[in-house]
Amino acid sequence: MVSSEPAKIRRAAARYAAEHDAYVAATEAYVALVTQLLDDAGIDYLDVTSRTKSIDSYAGKLSRRVDGRLVYPDPVRDITDQIGIRVITYVLGDVRAVVELLADQLVILEDRDMGRETAAEGRWGYASRHLLVGLDPVRARAKGPLRGRKASVQIRTVLQHAWAEFEHDIRYKGSVPEAHAPDFDRRFTLAAGLLELADQQFTAIRDRHREEVAPPVEPADDDPRIGSQELSAFLAGQFADAGWSRTDHYAWVSGLLLELGITSLTELRDLLRSVDTAEIEAKMGYRYPPGAVRRLDDALLSVFGEKYVALHGNAHRTALLQTRLEKLSAASP
Repeated sequence: MVSSEPAKIRRAAARYAAEHDAYVAATEAYVALVTQLLDDAGIDYLDVTSRTKSIDSYAGKLSRRVDGRLVYPDPVRDITDQIGIRVITYVLGDVRAVVELLADQLVILEDRDMGRETAAEGRWGYASRHLLVGLDPVRARAKGPLRGRKASVQIRTVLQHAWAEFEHDIRYKGSVPEAHAPDFDRRFTLAAGLLELADQQFTAIRDRHREEVAPPVEPADDDPRIGSQELSAFLAGQFADAGWSRTDHYAWVSGLLLELGITSLTELRDLLRSVDTAEIEAKMGYRYPPGAVRRLDDALLSVFGEKYVALHGNAHRTALLQTRLEKLSAASP
């Protein structure tokens, strides 16, 4: 009954207020999980950020109506953005890689390609991939702040993010005079088209650079580690089909190589000659495009086994590596 709606809204708002701290904890846990998944996969990304919907914002959403009817008559089912995660990548290919990774590791409840929807309408504008994710069956059984929680995940390139943030500031945090609205729309459309072209060029630049990267040169200083730039160039040639990884991840894996006593690209090249990359790929069963550092990570794990797991630089991910080592140690499929 219509007369019961205000009471229903108040109860839902009070329930969310009581659970808000739990949602904040779940948001932090989702950020940690998504970041761990990205880092483990070796996928390049700029940033992972989050927000927990405020109590006031949630209450405002509860009261929203269209033609006199509540937009969210069943808040528990209908409102799904209490936990918001945003992943910013450099190029469009990495947006797709992140989506494939999350689809492999979590449960995708909804998937909207906002750029494709905009293009289907014959125009340029907002472009972002919007997912609603839940925990996979294994993680869902574990106790913790994520249990029973879903998260809204936006994945976009840094250029798409710049357009969306600026457009939001202008349209929602300022007042555009009605007389000027058509001109603003035209300019935003023009900017969106230019940024789409720029995204395409960034992809072309990265692909061309990966194909024609200069041969790595051994560093001449006294640092015994293989330099990050030299290592990234080497891996681009070694794993030509792999995407780039984050810059800091090349430095991190270089430290692992130093722990193993590998201090030159010549030593690393000789080691990798003994590795059957096709067998590793078959056993790992990648369902997303792993980055170059992940490919090297698995190769080192296959060669050194428990010794690699026990390295000081791997102390934060021992359980994860043990799980991967079990896959690599299993009989060939």
